[in-house]
Amino acid sequence: MKIVVCDDCDRDLQKIERLLEKYVASAPDANFEIEKYLDASGLYDRILKGERADIYILDMLMSEKSGIDIGSLIRSVGSEGVIIYITSSDDFALEAYGVHAARYLIKPVSEESFFEAMDAARMQVKVKKRLLFPVRTKEGMVSVPYSRIEYIENYSRTLNVCLEDGGNIRSIFIRKSFDEEIREIAADRSFLQVHKSFLINMEHVRKLEQADIVMESGRRIPVSKTRAAEVKRAYLLYVSECYR
Repeated sequence: MKIVVCDDCDRDLQKIERLLEKYVASAPDANFEIEKYLDASGLYDRILKGERADIYILDMLMSEKSGIDIGSLIRSVGSEGVIIYITSSDDFALEAYGVHAARYLIKPVSEESFFEAMDAARMQVKVKKRLLFPVRTKEGMVSVPYSRIEYIENYSRTLNVCLEDGGNIRSIFIRKSFDEEIREIAADRSFLQVHKSFLINMEHVRKLEQADIVMESGRRIPVSKTRAAEVKRAYLLYVSECYR
C-alpha cells in the first residue's frame, strides 16, 4: 500500500512521519511504501505524470499548491486514493467534502485520531479493491470496481454503466428486471436508486437539486417524485455519516 505525505513545514512533516512509524509498529500487517513531499508543486507534477498512491495525507494550507488543489487533481485524473487532510483550520471542511476526503484532522493531531484515520483509510482501500460489479457485454464478462461507477442506467433493456472518468460499459440485453440486476450493488451504502431506471453512486454526487441530482460529470439524473423525500433523506444521512 503506497502512502504519500505532503506538508510544506518540515517540522510538521516529521511529526506525521513519526506518527506513521508508531502506527506501523502497532499494526504488524501494515506493509507501506511511504513518499514524503515538502514541495506541494512537486507532488502535483508527479500526479500529472500519472503517479498514484493508495492514501494521501495532505496539509491543507501550503504556499505553492493547497491541499484542495492537490485533492481536486487526484480526483480529476480518476484516482481512487483515500485523502486525509491535516490542517490548522476548520475553515475548509466543505471543500474537503468536495474531493471526498476520508478524514479532516486539526493540528496538533493526536495519536488516537491519526490511528483511527489510518484504520479507516486502509479499510476503504481494501473495500474499493474488493467490490466488483459484473457486466455481461458482447466481448464477455467485465468486472467494474464499485468506486469507478458514477451511475447505472436501465437503457432499452441493457445496463449502461457510466464511469467516473467519463467512459461507459454497455451490457447485452438483460432478461431480469432492472431492480433484480442491481439488487446486490444497491445494497451497498454508497449506492441509491433515485428513479426506476437509475442507480447512482453517492460518492460522485456534486449537488442535490429539487428534481435532479447533478453528478461530478455534469450529468443530471432525474429523481422520481415518489422517491424525492426518501432520496433527500438518504443522501443527507450518507453525507453526515461520512463526516461524523
